[in-house]
Amino acid sequence: MSEEKQLEKGEKPTLKTISRLSGLAVPTVSRALNDAPDIKKATKVKIREIAERIGYVPNRAGVRLRTGRTNVISLVLSTQHDLTNHTGSLISSIAGAMQGTPFHMNVTPYFPEEDIMKPIRYIVETRSADAIILNQVTPEDERVKYLMDHKFPFVTHGRSLWCDQHPYYDFDNEIVGNLALRRLVKRGRKNILLIAPPRDQFYAKHMIEGCNAAAADLGVQVTTHPTVTSDFPRVPLTDEVKSFLLDNPNIDGIICASTSAAMASVASLEKVGRTLGDDIDVFAKEAVSILEWFRPGILTVFEDVTAAGAFVARAAMQAVRQPGEPPMQFLEKPDF
Repeated sequence: MSEEKQLEKGEKPTLKTISRLSGLAVPTVSRALNDAPDIKKATKVKIREIAERIGYVPNRAGVRLRTGRTNVISLVLSTQHDLTNHTGSLISSIAGAMQGTPFHMNVTPYFPEEDIMKPIRYIVETRSADAIILNQVTPEDERVKYLMDHKFPFVTHGRSLWCDQHPYYDFDNEIVGNLALRRLVKRGRKNILLIAPPRDQFYAKHMIEGCNAAAADLGVQVTTHPTVTSDFPRVPLTDEVKSFLLDNPNIDGIICASTSAAMASVASLEKVGRTLGDDIDVFAKEAVSILEWFRPGILTVFEDVTAAGAFVARAAMQAVRQPGEPPMQFLEKPDF
């Protein structure tokens, strides 16, 4: 007889129900559902299968009373438009990494015009999540400082000045900048425009330093665009790059920190009569492989956002479960 048929009429599935159907003690069932490290994998699988079949849903209020946890990890994200679905890939991979664990993800949005600390303070003060995942990190990020001071578990997608003390996943943008410029020089380019990330974000500093170091080593010129960044909306970015190319016709290479910036740059150079791959090259970093479909001549390096999401999810869960362990940290090296 199936587990469903063994439920009594009108019975709401509980830990005791799973205990009865599995033949295991209630504490064992509870620990298995909470992914306790001392419970065998086979036992966890058995318990979760029964829980799923009978439609068991944990009482979050009860869980919080018993453990002090919500089993929620909050991803705090800006509401700025994401042209290439970078954010969607990150959310999907974080959620996927939490499958089969007691943890669930929620997304806490904030608006660019709002106080960036507002959602962070709310989560910490209300204890509405067990940990926080952040991105768009600045060197002296006040969110990071606040969370460290309050000893609240968190992980950053990107590094801060205090990254040796907290969990993070980052892409080595200094190497990207350095090798991107070298790749353009190898194609004969000598006057290169860099459309960098927003200057307040730490990875902008890394990318600019990498480009400048390679340019100094190779004796070529690199100019960081003075007014726009890779996060600018497409239309104003296209207009600004077009004006820059008209004012600086010697530019023969462009390095872009995002897919959208690369697409805007190609549109700009075509508007001023330049030919991609002939008298000018574009190099871009992308997290979703779409540029080869847009213009096959664009040079690219891939940033694995799926791996990043899975890592920060695991790091957040460890920060909650094992606060005494060294923080999980990873710096992804670009594959050219």
